Amino acid sequence: MTDFTFSHGLHDLGNGCWAFLQPDGGWGWSNSGLIEDSGETLLVDTLFDLSLTGKMLAEMRKAVPAAKDIDVLVNTHANGDHTYGNQLVKTARIVASAATKKEMQKRPPEAFTKITSNWQEYGEFGRLIHELMGRKFNFEGIENVLPTETFDRKKNILVGNKRVELLNVGPAHTSGDTLVWLPDQNLVYTGDIIFSGGHPIIWAGPIDNWIAACDQILAWDVAVVVPGHGPVGDKNSVSSLRQYLVELFTLARPRFDSGMAWVDAAEEIIADHFTHWIDRERVFINVASLWREFSEGKVRLSLGEIYLAMGKWYWEKGPNRLHAGHIH
Repeated sequence: MTDFTFSHGLHDLGNGCWAFLQPDGGWGWSNSGLIEDSGETLLVDTLFDLSLTGKMLAEMRKAVPAAKDIDVLVNTHANGDHTYGNQLVKTARIVASAATKKEMQKRPPEAFTKITSNWQEYGEFGRLIHELMGRKFNFEGIENVLPTETFDRKKNILVGNKRVELLNVGPAHTSGDTLVWLPDQNLVYTGDIIFSGGHPIIWAGPIDNWIAACDQILAWDVAVVVPGHGPVGDKNSVSSLRQYLVELFTLARPRFDSGMAWVDAAEEIIADHFTHWIDRERVFINVASLWREFSEGKVRLSLGEIYLAMGKWYWEKGPNRLHAGHIH
């Protein structure tokens, strides 16, 4: 690999592989990937809005002429910052796990953009969505372009002569999370199974599945890891994320067993758990997900309840605590 610098734009990883990076890797600032061989191309994920995706594709086409026509798009999972640009490459084969397609159907862009467009009507939930994502991206004109091919657990694709192995390790971050593994290049595009330098989000779980996904990557002969968010790295970034999950479980389980309320547990855990990583407020989402898991679904919190607690911490103690009354 020629460049580990976490800077915006297209980075040549060598051997016909590229990473498109978006610092700082926080809410909505996801990474994408490009694989090329013998004039054939595979795109790993699109970006959060049409403008960003269009600029990314233009940069890819300038560096890699074959990217003018993307042959295959792989959506690693259903979240909008990895799928909302799909319509700009809708002539490609769009491949994803069956679970990812089902989630994309269940949660179309319109459901999210309704909130971002009318955020004032949604209380603390809307206020925080606007602050974290709505004001930073342009969600106009997005269509729900779904995968045209699905698979359950594994699928192999040839890009020219390059062997690309798709492995669905979900549910973990979401209901379906696909690793894009190039064994001959010792490289993996992880989607949001790996967040590098930022707190992950457990939307689905169980946490053991996510830890097992990290173990799968660590078992491979991997030299380059392209995370869903954050800088390109190696196995150290996988080990760090695994450590995060193990420590989170270790901190959360005894608190649940003692009968502690989830919000009290989150407030204790957030005080000293990976405080050097960005997006610390996600601890509230993760603890709420663990309470749902530990209770076998008996504790099931609405997004409104979670965001109310998360917003209270965010405005009072988080990065914008000095501007708690200011909405952009």
